[in-house]
Amino acid sequence: MASGKSFALGIIVGGVVGATATLLSTPTSGRELRTKVKDQSLEWKELLENLKLDGLRLKNQIAATSKEGVSLIKDLTHEMKSSIVEWKESVEPHQKNIHQYLEQIESSLKDLEEKVNENKNKEA
Repeated sequence: MASGKSFALGIIVGGVVGATATLLSTPTSGRELRTKVKDQSLEWKELLENLKLDGLRLKNQIAATSKEGVSLIKDLTHEMKSSIVEWKESVEPHQKNIHQYLEQIESSLKDLEEKVNENKNKEA
């Protein structure tokens, strides 16, 4: 925002310096000079008004864009949370099955180990 103010101030100062230089170096009559100065001041005033309007439009566009961004991020966050909850719900039954299979494998390994130990003891 500071560079916009500096730019506007530069335009105003430049206009004043230009008008002063014109007043001091012009070979035209006072009436013609006053008309030119008046016309030029109207042009500068119109230019400043246009810059002001463009600045306000830009400010409004930035505000609208950031509001849209916040809304999109909220929606995305909500969708991600929902997806994670659904994923957890779909994985939970499989986790239970895998746990049961692991317990069965562990039990089978213990039985096999006991049988191997019994066979070793019988052979010895």
